[in-house]
Parts: sequence; structure tokens; C-alpha cells
Amino acid sequence: MQAIPAERLVAVNDRLLQDHGRFVLYWMRAARRPFWNFSLQHAVQRAIELQRPLLIVETLACDETHASLRHHFFALDGMTDNALYFANKGVTYHPFVEQQPGQIDTLLRSLSQESCLLITDEHPLLEQRQHLAKLAKTLPVCIEAIDGNGILPLRATDRAFATAYSFRRFLQRQLAGHLLTMPLADPLTGAHLPHLETPPKGLSEETSSFTKELLGCGRDCLNQLPIDQQVQPVKLSGGHQAAEGLFGSFLSEGLPLYVEQRNQPELEITSGLSTHLRWGHISPHQLVHRLLAQEDWTPGNLALECRGQRSGWWGLTENSEAFLDQLITWRELGYQLCHRQDNYQQFASLPEWAQMTLNHHAGDPRPYLYSAKELAAAQTHDELWNAAQRQLIREGRMHNYLRMLWGKKILEWSPSPQTALEVMIDLNDRFALDGRDPNSYSGIGWCLGRFDRAWGPERPIFGKIRYMSSINTARKVSVKNYLRRYGAD
Repeated sequence: MQAIPAERLVAVNDRLLQDHGRFVLYWMRAARRPFWNFSLQHAVQRAIELQRPLLIVETLACDETHASLRHHFFALDGMTDNALYFANKGVTYHPFVEQQPGQIDTLLRSLSQESCLLITDEHPLLEQRQHLAKLAKTLPVCIEAIDGNGILPLRATDRAFATAYSFRRFLQRQLAGHLLTMPLADPLTGAHLPHLETPPKGLSEETSSFTKELLGCGRDCLNQLPIDQQVQPVKLSGGHQAAEGLFGSFLSEGLPLYVEQRNQPELEITSGLSTHLRWGHISPHQLVHRLLAQEDWTPGNLALECRGQRSGWWGLTENSEAFLDQLITWRELGYQLCHRQDNYQQFASLPEWAQMTLNHHAGDPRPYLYSAKELAAAQTHDELWNAAQRQLIREGRMHNYLRMLWGKKILEWSPSPQTALEVMIDLNDRFALDGRDPNSYSGIGWCLGRFDRAWGPERPIFGKIRYMSSINTARKVSVKNYLRRYGAD
């Protein structure tokens, strides 16, 4: 079994291995998939070394901010896929859907009593980091967190990056070696592990039955949970099978038109994978590997000079390089931000120049002012903005190009930039299936100047923040059919 790179392993506490433990426990909470998973790979390796069974517990909390029917349905699709895959793989997989706050912690405390060690996925969001740190103080077992968040390990740099250009330049100097240390495609292939003969005491029949019902056709019982019952499920399916199928379609149909057409709201040219990446149903490593293999790429294709340019470094087609820039540069820029700054959701986390110009224009008259409730209901004078908000409500997603306009107009229609930021985060985290994610927070921050530069001319409300309008957007891209599709009910 291949060892994972050392910089991806974090000792969360100083507890020792429990020699009396009956199994190795993998708490699956971010990398929710069997494939291309550094955490699972490490758990399998440790189980082989210790000659213990492997118990995989995937949990779904009910008390996370904006937990809802929409998010739960999508996550349960992934759990169903995982249950089917792990059924005959020589490991014990236990999906656990929390019915009351605190049940996950209780379960982990009980399982820790019988385990040799606990392995889990590292997650850069503050809420997740705080939860793990709290558990680390109370659980009696050694805890190891594994960073599988991106192609670049979170600790491969010790500084934050103010722009995509500076981060891209760093990536071009450092990324090649990490491309050679990918996770195993299937960590369980060829692994021979002891069988867990008797279930641990913490896995009660009651909770097992409830979760099994949810994974079948009994999702009506979700209405018993203390989650948001108003944000309804959408048609988009979760799970690694749906994610892999979506990417296959993108490679054959979307990628050849990516640069030319990706900003067209009426077309489905983007990969649509942000939701699956957010829920860990597919790995960025798998996406990169599959794309590079399709183009017969080798490290010899890389350019010798690292200038931070968006194209030319990979030695690939223009479309492939543009997609990789979104997948690696922009996505992982957000992960680095959340890993290093606890205040990433706050106005004070924006660049100093952006805070200054927004505060300077905070008192400017607003041509329109809308409440958070009106914005959530898509009740503005701007039909293009309303259509984008309706897509978010109905489908749990929004076209990437219109998402930028969406945020800019919320700034224009809010009483203050601070309020605008709060509203953007609330609407995105509540309705978007890729909400509550580092990539979302960096994208929202971009609407207020994060990772950007000052632009002229200086305007009312926006100051030196990059300006966008619905009129200009409609001139640049075709929106007629989009407006018809997402018109008022």
C-alpha cells in the first residue's frame, strides 16, 4: 500500500494508538467517495499495518448552518452510492444521519473506545475545524486528519495570496511534483483486511434502521429532522456515479467549446461539477488525471518559464488550460484563503483597498433598496437578476457568469457593503448546493474586490470595485431564452 505524502497528514492531538482497539475508524465527512481519496488510502494502509478491520462511518449533521432537505437529499445520493460500493469490499461501511444535534459526537465517543485510532478528512472551513478541535480534546483516541482538498496540499505554502496571478505563478513553480503524488484510484484494490466480526456498541440498530430507510425509498422521514424544510430538493443527483457521468459528458461535449462559450447562460458548457466537488463526491485529482490522460499529457509538456499566465504553462489545448485554471487556480485559492483566515466571511477579510473604497461610498444614495426577503424571492425590478435568483431557487445552482452579476447587484441594492456580503452568503449557502464551501466564499468575496484590483472610473456605491450591469451583460451574452426559461411562475 502506497503511503500518502507526509505534508497531507496532520496529527490533531497527541494521543497514542490504542493497542486494544478492535478496528481502525475512518470518519468520512468531506471526501465522501471510495475513489481517489487520500483519507481512505491512509486508513487502509493503517488497517493493514495494524492488522485490524476498517470501519468507515460517513456522517450527515442536522445542525450545520443552512442544513436543509435540498442538501440532505443530495448527500444521501452519495451515501447510497457508497453503501453499494463498499458492500463487498471487505470493510464495514456505516452511514449515519443525525436526528438530533450532538448525536455524531456521541457516536464518535462510543466508537473511539473500541478503535485503534481515528482518521478523518481535513476541511478548511472554520466550523469544521472547530468541531474537530473540540472532539480532539475529548476523544480518548489518536486522531489523524488527511488533507485531500486540492492538487496543492494546504501546507505546501506558508503564506496567503492576494491575487489569482500571484497564486498561479506559485503553482507553476511548485505543482509538478504534486502531480506525481496522486491518491490511488481505488485504495481497496488488492487490500486484504480482517473482517469486523461483531458491530461496535455505538452502532445501534435504531440509528442503522433509520439511515437504511433514508438510503432506500423512505426519504419522507426527513421531515422529522430539525433541518430547513422549506428549501426543497432539486433534480440534480448526487454521488460519485452521477459526478463521473457528468464529467464524461463535459469532456466530450462541453470542453471543446469551453473558452468560446462558457460564459453563455443559455448553454450548458461549464462542467457543472462545483456541487459534486463541494460534497466530495468526486476528487479534483480524478478530474485532472482523466483530462491529462485524454490529452496524452506528460510532465515534459510543461513550460520551462513560470510567468503566472493563464494559458501556455500546461502545454495543453486552450480549452483544457482554461478549465484547469478554474479547477486548480481559482478553486484552491479559495481553499487557501479559508485555511489561513478565520474571518473569511467577514467584511474585514477583504483587501484593504476594497474596504476603503466601499466604506468611502457607503453613504452614496442607492437607486433601489431591497430587503433580504425581497431578494430571496427574486422580487426586484431587474428581470435578468430575478431569473438568476430563480435558477438558484429552482435548481440549486446558478450559471457562473451570472453569479458575478448577481453579487454585484446585491452590493448596489443593499444599504451597506457589509449587509450585501451577509445577504450574498445567506442566499448562496441556503439555496446553492455548492454553498458552504471555500470556493463559494472566495467567489462572493470577489464581487467585493477579493483577489481583484482597483478599477476605474470610480463610481457611486462601487467606488473602485469592478462594475457589472444587467444591460452590459445582456449585450455581451445571449439571455433571451434564459429569461424565458427562468421567468416568473
